Amino acid sequence: MYRQHFGLKESPFRLTPDTAFYYAYPDHQEALNVLNVALRMGEGFLKVTGEVGTGKTLLCRRLLNSLDDGFSTAYIPNPCLTPASLRHALAEELGVKSYRNMSQEQVVGLINERLIEQVQAGQKVVVVLDEAQAMPDKTLEALRLLTNLETEKSKLLHVVLFGQPELDARLAQPHLRQLRQRITFSYHLHPMSEEGVVGYIDHRLRVSGYNGPTPFTRRAVKKLYRTSRGIPRLVNVLAHKSLLSAFGQGKRIVEPRHVAMAVADTEDANAGPFTGWRLWFGLAGTLTSIFSISAALLLRG
Repeated sequence: MYRQHFGLKESPFRLTPDTAFYYAYPDHQEALNVLNVALRMGEGFLKVTGEVGTGKTLLCRRLLNSLDDGFSTAYIPNPCLTPASLRHALAEELGVKSYRNMSQEQVVGLINERLIEQVQAGQKVVVVLDEAQAMPDKTLEALRLLTNLETEKSKLLHVVLFGQPELDARLAQPHLRQLRQRITFSYHLHPMSEEGVVGYIDHRLRVSGYNGPTPFTRRAVKKLYRTSRGIPRLVNVLAHKSLLSAFGQGKRIVEPRHVAMAVADTEDANAGPFTGWRLWFGLAGTLTSIFSISAALLLRG
């Protein structure tokens, strides 16, 4: 809607985890480095946690893209599976034909054969599971048992778990201690600092084709950082709405008032001590008008 107004080739703050927009913020880059080194060392279980919106899925996809030809990968984005469904999903990802009428011992046997083939071909097999905090206990145990598959010298399967902090609480349960003890490397993602948000916004704008000085004033970024708490997903939401607000007013510079309008329209943004219900009622009508103007401009164009 505002791309032409700001000279952009594509929308810079989409919520879809697109690795083309990956920003090597130190915290994320360190996590990626840890994962790469640990996998090359042949570690069996790795874990990355982070609050909602801190970029786990994007980091997950970046990891998959960064592994070289010495790795064969399996990606399971939805781990809300029964143990049987997990085994079939893994078999499918590894290119193994399994049928629902097979016994689970047969499915595990096929997976084992495939893993041995991969190792003999010089490949390390890595299975990456996103949203792992949602995995049922029995499925977590089934996953642990799959990592028992090994040769005399190495594991046949390496596992990376990405999840919210609730995953740590799950793994702290006594009946999951065997799995917890197998996790050799862990990393927790933190929200970005204010300088990180500055770099993040600039990076995404540049990737989207923007040229020239950043359209966000420093005070606007400071407000955006404070209200987003440095959480990348919220930064995306607020930056997008701020650009839209500026566009609706015909402005090419994003000021704190545009960010304030975005905050008032975003439930999870922290409005801070200087905003509240009075500001909400004052800005809601303005923001609605801006969206209406923007829609009209879009239709006219």
